[in-house]
Amino acid sequence: MRIKQFAATYLIVLAFWLLLSAHFDRFHVGAGVVCSVIVAYASHDLLFKDTEKHRLTKTLRFIAYLPWLIYQIVLANIDVAKRALSPSMPIDPRVVTFKTILKSDMARTALANSITLTPGTVTIDIVDDVFYVHAIAKEPADDLLKGAMERKVAHIFMED
Repeated sequence: MRIKQFAATYLIVLAFWLLLSAHFDRFHVGAGVVCSVIVAYASHDLLFKDTEKHRLTKTLRFIAYLPWLIYQIVLANIDVAKRALSPSMPIDPRVVTFKTILKSDMARTALANSITLTPGTVTIDIVDDVFYVHAIAKEPADDLLKGAMERKVAHIFMED
């Protein structure tokens, strides 16, 4: 176990605990300390698995990706709301598949979560390098198949 990875994970988890609990009495802080040690011990290698020199670049690229993703989520929310409120209910559900260019599990997970976070689309499964996605209608499915989100995720993880 790398002590730096453990310590960094512990500090992140403890800070998150304190932020979410918003109680700073002995009991809550003590519980946070104990729980954070357990979680950090169990998961320190997951958070800091990537030990390569490009970690900072990937982190900065991910942070730059977030505003674009939030914008896509807002657009998709508007689209789903229009579909739900429209008298004609233009809902045409379908399952689309596409082969991904992403190689790492972390990049594939980021793409799957980005798809699922965007209303109107849900990642059903990933088998090898094929994604199965449920879409509420043809337009969201077509937008997904254009590959903009996949290219942006590939850029984050330097797989482009």
